[in-house]
Amino acid sequence: MNIDLQSSLQKHFGFANFRPGQLEAIQNLLNGQHTLVVMPTGSGKSLVFQLAALHLPGITLVISPLVALMKDQVDSLMRRGIAATFINSTLPTSEQNRRLKDFAAGKYRLVYVAPERLRSVQFLEAMKHQKCSLLAVDEAHCISEWGHDFRPDYLRIAQFRAGLGYPLTAALTATATPQVQDDIARLLNLPKVRPVVTGFNRPNLVLEVRNITDQTGRLKALQELLSDHGEGAAIVYTGTRRDAEEVAEFLRVVVGVPAEHYHAGLPTDERTRIQDMFMSGRLSLISATNAFGMGIDRADVRQVIHYSIPGSLEAYYQEAGRAGRDEFPAKAVLLYSPEDRALQEWFIDSSALTREDLTVLYEALRPISDNQGYTTLEKLSLLTRQHEVKVKVGLAELEHAGMLVHLGDQGLRVRVRLHAWKAAEIQKIAEKIKLHQEHRRAQLSSMINYAE
Repeated sequence: MNIDLQSSLQKHFGFANFRPGQLEAIQNLLNGQHTLVVMPTGSGKSLVFQLAALHLPGITLVISPLVALMKDQVDSLMRRGIAATFINSTLPTSEQNRRLKDFAAGKYRLVYVAPERLRSVQFLEAMKHQKCSLLAVDEAHCISEWGHDFRPDYLRIAQFRAGLGYPLTAALTATATPQVQDDIARLLNLPKVRPVVTGFNRPNLVLEVRNITDQTGRLKALQELLSDHGEGAAIVYTGTRRDAEEVAEFLRVVVGVPAEHYHAGLPTDERTRIQDMFMSGRLSLISATNAFGMGIDRADVRQVIHYSIPGSLEAYYQEAGRAGRDEFPAKAVLLYSPEDRALQEWFIDSSALTREDLTVLYEALRPISDNQGYTTLEKLSLLTRQHEVKVKVGLAELEHAGMLVHLGDQGLRVRVRLHAWKAAEIQKIAEKIKLHQEHRRAQLSSMINYAE
């Protein structure tokens, strides 16, 4: 395809030059080649599918878990005169329906959706009226059970893609080991995918490990780092919700700087308020769990501090990489104590599905099986006394084992048909979970080796 991509970059996005890997990835797509893009955080992965979309005939469908950031990306595209929209659960039902109608009518060039949307009957009906020229799977590492941020809804993408007739596909991520890259290609059914992997070196980002002997030393180090953090923002990542709250209180009361905490236990409107404040620059210091995660794209973050070790080098790299996206000097500091290992080992043990967990979940689904009604993840979580993430993984495992099928649903509703219980399949799941636990322990050991 003979296109002056340099001129197109300047015209539509205002950039004089491509960043490493961008041009190669775009050329691959315009030549009809499925492409796996692995680039550092802040290196412009989104531009790959956005620019390619302008030179393809139909729509580009972007699947992303970053619901909070869809609006930012769409607003940016619309300011540049590019017809784009997002359809997600943050919109009123009436507005979702309006956008679906416009989508079916062909009014958009790019459409952003979360993976859960692929189960929506209305969305699937709207897709029938459009040709998907490019399917862009953002944060593609979420499809891999071996990755650091596995999301079961991503496993539906392959079936959805097959229903579209296997369109041209771009899979994009900032952190993917060779094993995860193989998983992405296999689970998306991309046998001849072209990888574009750029280096992970960030010359402007300094990585530092500080050894801590006790809690007093940890707080003292935090005070030294943040007493005068100057211009720009800082993020403190904690291992638990309680630590996130206590660190924010310490920063406000002892260090004397405005700070907020963020974690998944906060009400949705409160999380939205804090994230909006941080992204708009009205808040520059936040302590958070990894719920304050992918998609935090504030350019002037000068420091990322890990209050304790994360579970893997991949997770650490992704979180540390939120510093210095404006390419000015920044640093990522890990506060490390050997005692931190115990918390991560507890996470590994407590998050693993057991045979009993799957049995309880299966029984909780009986009342709604075969169109007898629906439930929600929240209700299933309460009924089973399992975290919503655990419920999602359990549903995916039962579906993969052939013990349930998802019926078309709407929004957060869960509608299923149960099939017979299969003891042999449950045994296979148990064995696979054991392998995953061993893998996560190996990842943790690599993280500790780095810290020491």
